[in-house]
Amino acid sequence: MTPMSSPAELLRHAVVSAMPALDAIAEGDATRARAAGKWSRKEIIGHLIDSASVNHERFVRAQLTDDLICLPYDQNAWVSVQRYHDAQWRQLVGLWALFNEHLARVMNAIPLEIQTRPRQRHNLDQVAFHAVPATEPATLEYFMRDYVAHLEHHLVQIFEQVT
Repeated sequence: MTPMSSPAELLRHAVVSAMPALDAIAEGDATRARAAGKWSRKEIIGHLIDSASVNHERFVRAQLTDDLICLPYDQNAWVSVQRYHDAQWRQLVGLWALFNEHLARVMNAIPLEIQTRPRQRHNLDQVAFHAVPATEPATLEYFMRDYVAHLEHHLVQIFEQVT
């Protein structure tokens, strides 16, 4: 992908590129924790489903407001209460892929002037993967690119060797 690729293109590329390797992971390998106290691959993909869900709402709402104030969420609690560890790997991967395809469609539909409009009021210092200081303006485009960076970070974890 080129540096000028849109957030939607980056997201689609990340999902399409990851799918063959995700499909190759066996159920038992997906269930096994990566290390003591770490999420299993199922729990990581579950977290990415939660992230898609939460950020879907954030990206839609950001089009309707002048700020980028987003509700935080307790990632560990969400993974725990949804029991991703007990779900079937193929179903989780399918849901993750479809949700992100929808999210890419939503991203692609956001007018460029809304994506790039600086927002003085935001809390990306608290909710972004790569924080933006509260004293600096932020854009929805930055936040969408940050979402893709977060997704790619966790895909690297999924593909790491389990010990």
